[in-house]
Amino acid sequence: MQQMYAIIETGGKQLKVQAGQQIWVEKLDANEGDEVTFKDVILVGGDGETKIGTPTVANATVTGKVEKQGKEKKVVTYKYKPKKHSHTKTGHRQPYTRVMINAVNA
Repeated sequence: MQQMYAIIETGGKQLKVQAGQQIWVEKLDANEGDEVTFKDVILVGGDGETKIGTPTVANATVTGKVEKQGKEKKVVTYKYKPKKHSHTKTGHRQPYTRVMINAVNA
């Protein structure tokens, strides 16, 4: 018996998720410990049955619990123009949300 899985869309990206899995997604407007529901489910599979949405699967949701809000490691960009004595150093830390997937509801 195969475990249920789903492909969800969040933050402009598509992720394959299963119950009990941790995922890192673009920052969600939720506090730590809150329940979140992903309604943009593109595909649901497992148990010998696959449902493909057009564009989403009707009445399918994925629920999870927010574990952490944080920022990724700093990405440093350095622009340099030779012979002009010009350089620019900038850094960026992308915010993320870590979510523990509780259930795939099809």
